[in-house]
This record gives sequence, C-alpha cells and structure tokens, in this order.
Amino acid sequence: MKIKEQLFNKRIISIDALRGITIFVMIFVNELASVKNIPQWMKHMPADADAMTFVDLVFPAFLFIVGMSIPFALNVRLIKGDSAITIWMHTVKRALALIIIGVFMVNAEYGYDASKMIIIPALWGLLAYALPIPIWNKYPKDFPVWLKNVLQYGGILVLITLYFLYVQDTGERGMTPKWWGILGLIGWAYLFTVLFYWLVSGNLWSMIGFLILCVLLNSFNLTEGSFVQNSSWLSFIAGHLTHASLVAAGVIISLLFFEKKGNSVINWPVIVFIFLFMLTAALLRPYFGISKIKGTPSWTMYSAAICTVIYYFLFWLIEVRKQIRWSEFFMPAAANPLLIYILPGIIYYCNEVFGLHIIPDYFKEGLPGILWSLLFSILMLLLMKICNKFKIQLQL
Repeated sequence: MKIKEQLFNKRIISIDALRGITIFVMIFVNELASVKNIPQWMKHMPADADAMTFVDLVFPAFLFIVGMSIPFALNVRLIKGDSAITIWMHTVKRALALIIIGVFMVNAEYGYDASKMIIIPALWGLLAYALPIPIWNKYPKDFPVWLKNVLQYGGILVLITLYFLYVQDTGERGMTPKWWGILGLIGWAYLFTVLFYWLVSGNLWSMIGFLILCVLLNSFNLTEGSFVQNSSWLSFIAGHLTHASLVAAGVIISLLFFEKKGNSVINWPVIVFIFLFMLTAALLRPYFGISKIKGTPSWTMYSAAICTVIYYFLFWLIEVRKQIRWSEFFMPAAANPLLIYILPGIIYYCNEVFGLHIIPDYFKEGLPGILWSLLFSILMLLLMKICNKFKIQLQL
C-alpha cells in the first residue's frame, strides 16, 4: 500500500468532536438504561418494532467514526516508515484486544454459576473491567520499564486466571463468546474493513464496492433459506460485515471530505451518498424492517445517512466556520475513548463488591433519573480530564 499524498496530514478536529459527542451520549444512554418510567424514544426499540431511536444510533456512530479514522491512521503509519508486517501486527493486536475485552465484559454480565465460582461474580467483573487499564495503558516514556512489565504481564496473567475461575451456568469451566459485546463487534468490523482497505490501497471505488457487498451479504444473512444463512462460516462473516458496512461508510465519507484538500461548504459527492444511504434503507425496509437488535440493512444505512449529516454539520461548523472552542468540552473523551467506555463498569462493580448504594432510588425513575444520567455523563468527562492529566490513557 502506498502513502496517500493527497490526504490531509493534520488532526481533524471535527472527527474528534464527533467521537467525543458520541461517547458522551453513549455514557448518557448506558446510565439511562437502568432508569424506569422514561419515554420509549429514550430506550432501544424492541427487535420487531421496525423503528429506531437516537439510542439505537450510538453504536453505529462508533463504527462510523472508526471508519473515518482508518485512512488517517494507516497513512500516518506509512509516513512514519512502518513496514507492512508492523502495521498488520498492530491492526490484529488492536482487533484482538477489543474482542477479548468485549467477551470478558459480556461474561461478567450473565451466564455464570455464582455458587461454583471461587470469587464472587462482582469481584470477577471488577477485575475483568479494570485489568485493561494496566495492560493497555499508554505509559509515559520516563515510566520505569520494570514496573511497566510487571503491570502489563501481571495483568495478562490475572486475566488468564479469570478465564479459568469462571464457571458457566451449565457447570463448564471457562468463558464462551455468548456474543462479542460492543467492543468485540467493533473489533471484528474494524479488522474486516482494514483488511479490505489495505488490499485495495484505499481506493474509493473499491471501498464503495465493499460497502455494497456488506449490505448484500447482510440482506442474504437475514433471508430464510439463503445460501449465506445455510453456511455457518458465511453467516459468521456476513454477521460481522453488517457492522463493517458502517465502518466502510465512514471510510468513504472520510475520503470524500479529505482526500482532496479544501474546505468547500458544498460537497456534492457527500450529499449524493446521504441520499443513496437513505434510498437503500428505504428500499430494503419492507423486506427486513429497521432493527438494531437484528442488525438489518435499513438500520445500518439510515444510521450511515444520519451520521453523515451530523458530521457534515460539524465539518461546516468547525473546519469552515472555525467555531472550535465549544468542542473542547468533549475532547477529554475523544482522546481516551476506551477508558471512558470501561470506567462506568468499574464504578458499578466497585459498588457491587463493597455493597455501596450511593445513588438514592429516587434518581432511578422518571425525570430525576434522566437528570442524574446527564449529570453522570458530565462527571465522567471531568474524570477523564483528570485521567488524561495523570497520563492514564488506554491505547490499543
């Protein structure tokens, strides 16, 4: 693969802003999930509802942002002189780390037999959520090497131990990927998309073809009796290409904005793709409906269209109008997305282990619960600012 000489080689603040906003909303909706008596539009829609809310857009936005970042990430590594082997080792390690963390998080939630486990499930969950910090922390250059090795390799050993301490509700020892978790699904989608992007050297038309392939295989995978559904390995790939379609959409939109320098307000190719995403979603909706839980192509394509519109607005506001200052509030999360994703889980399991009941039940229902979820999201951003200051920053 060659360096994309024409690609912007500076930090794109609007992409960071979209990432930070998405993470802020993610914290809000995750906290909101435990609040009772709230409107349906503030919750995930049921599998058969043929509808979506803004909550169902958070995960697609993550995937879209991953895609927008891929051209820049690979270009920077090529400019640095990294070999193909080095780049691919990094890619596989990043995807594998996301998959591993995702599987541990899922198993912490359910599927265990507490009576047969040596440690209580809450402590197991706390360790599963906390260990990625010492293992994948971005240590400063002056950090003692011996201590870094102790924390990283010690954390890996404890993580492996957790696998053998886990007892399933079937009585079997060890975990299973009940599902891959949000991080695991991102890991698989990232891996498939980067693989194709590398093979076609980031060619825009080839990435468009990849997106079409993703949508087609997703559709066949949801069609009863199709050749995809009848093949276990094809169905596995198609299932992950469902989410890869959103990553691919992010790659395409990123290339359309930044492969040619210029801050023009009107970007006709991007506008055309917004309508193409919406048209595809509308045409497929009668056959598959809109469902995040089922992962239907209408859900992915409507999500891609909405994410593109939101990013277009941010691009105009930040890159064209130079209105940047407001986005600083979200930047602590944008700079450290993995850590802020796992921190609420660490707090939750800490409360479980020590039997803490900090938040009154009054704040777990209705409007008070909504306001608490918003306040919690703000507090998490402030906490991330502190973590960044003390160099606690996860980097896969």
